[in-house]
Amino acid sequence: MPAPHDISARKADHLALCTDGDVGFVGKTALWDELDFVHDALPELAVAELDLGVDWLGKRLAAPLVIAAMTGGTERAEAVNRDLASAAQAHGLGFCFGSQRPLLSRGIEVGYRVRDVAPTALIVGNIGVVQAGSVTTERLRELVQFSRADALAIHLNPGQEMAQPEGDRDFRGGLDTIRRVVAELGLPVLVKETGCGLSRQVGERLVAAGVRWLDTGGAGGTSWIAVEMHRADADSRAPAERFRDWGIPTAASVAGLASLPVAVCATGGVANGLDAAKALALGAACVGVARPLLQAQAQGATALDHAIVTLLAELKMAMVLVGAKNVAALRAVPLIAGPTLLRWAPALAERRG
Repeated sequence: MPAPHDISARKADHLALCTDGDVGFVGKTALWDELDFVHDALPELAVAELDLGVDWLGKRLAAPLVIAAMTGGTERAEAVNRDLASAAQAHGLGFCFGSQRPLLSRGIEVGYRVRDVAPTALIVGNIGVVQAGSVTTERLRELVQFSRADALAIHLNPGQEMAQPEGDRDFRGGLDTIRRVVAELGLPVLVKETGCGLSRQVGERLVAAGVRWLDTGGAGGTSWIAVEMHRADADSRAPAERFRDWGIPTAASVAGLASLPVAVCATGGVANGLDAAKALALGAACVGVARPLLQAQAQGATALDHAIVTLLAELKMAMVLVGAKNVAALRAVPLIAGPTLLRWAPALAERRG
């Protein structure tokens, strides 16, 4: 098992690469470009009437936006997470920690306390399914309580782990672990991917295990396989390069999961408010944005605030231009889907405008 400084160093690598590195998908997109709205030239709406509020993980958000998981467990993460959580508080958004494995396995606390700057915001803890399977539910409850989080995310990341030289190699028992934690934790449990997406088939298995909240973590944004590719030695780099674009595009993941009895957060390649509007129209309950806000935070609190304000303004503009007063109405507007997305999700053909 890696020494404490090794875990912190890995998290520092992740943070640096996600801020400044070449870690995007190369030939694959989230497929937001394969979706279009039908313009409503007579929307009969005023901007002041728009209601962006949604319920997510047991809390009411002022807007359907979660600052998605990115960092923790290293010195720089302290300032990053406190800035991101403070922004979530200011705008009524959600905030999710990056993996809390350093805290769980090594007691590394840095970056995992933000409640003082986000007293009422939705805060979500985060642990990998393999690590969750290695400890009791009570230990996970203690993890959540340490950060005073409202819910726990269990992340699925076999692609990243396979590309990571020191990553996990045994993924057995994951569904049983999730079933146990959902039944015993006593708090909302979110199951999320980390850049390779969730298929409908996996969604069905998770719903049968009692899961009621999913996060697509789809392909098209940050490729965590690419992150690990940059950290790999010569022997490990070639497989990671081969699988850099692996995964289900986020739009396809949302479309596949939308009809299941589960609330879905669309994370992965959501770069602006128009992308967010498309995800919500497909059936997502909210959207998650990670790397664009991390990069904005690196430029200062004013830049971070501007990035959030701009994204929400774009979302509002899209809602007016399709005549949707709230998120529920947005889900009912007609959509035009392109051929690649239709191959991934043929049921979307029924929603053509």
